[in-house]
Amino acid sequence: MFKNSAFIVLIIGLVFSLSCDGGKKPANSKPAANAEVKKGVQPVADNEVAVIEMEQPAYGKIKIELYSNIAPKMVERFKQLAREGVYNGTTFHRINQSVVQGGDPLSKDNDPSNDGTGKSDKPDVPAEFSDIPYDTAIVGAARGADNNSANSQFFITLRREQGFDNRYTIFGKVIEGMNNVMTISGVSPKDGERPVEPVRIKSVTIEPK
Repeated sequence: MFKNSAFIVLIIGLVFSLSCDGGKKPANSKPAANAEVKKGVQPVADNEVAVIEMEQPAYGKIKIELYSNIAPKMVERFKQLAREGVYNGTTFHRINQSVVQGGDPLSKDNDPSNDGTGKSDKPDVPAEFSDIPYDTAIVGAARGADNNSANSQFFITLRREQGFDNRYTIFGKVIEGMNNVMTISGVSPKDGERPVEPVRIKSVTIEPK
């Protein structure tokens, strides 16, 4: 009887231990810094827009207004990378029911296993969180576990995503071509969230509004 009781206690302890371990952060993640949230500020579109032209004609163009009054550092970085041609030839490597995500320089190569793990050669961009809601067509800065780890990758929301609010930098919104974004979101086949056939960006240009 005692042996059986001891065995049950041991099993309960093991289960509890595993459930606690499930909440641990990955070993290579940085501690998330507390980021302030800019509140009550309405986005004001810059006098320049970003135009994404896709390599496949069926995916067309996507025009994005940019919000320097909300996220000046991320807008500056996005414009800089676009002007340097960093985004040309990259892919939308991650597509799910919530977002299409791209901007990884590593997606230019022939190794799909590293897509989503890369960034530019420039320093990471600190968090510029705001209370603008993540509605459909919002453009946000992708990041890792560290709030201050945004760099080159970005995503476009396909629907209202309340769980993203106050947690990811918003720096723009699609104002033309959201139908093309939705076409991209329906691409198949996929290996998990990555399209098997690359959905490639031909160019990102910064143009007068």
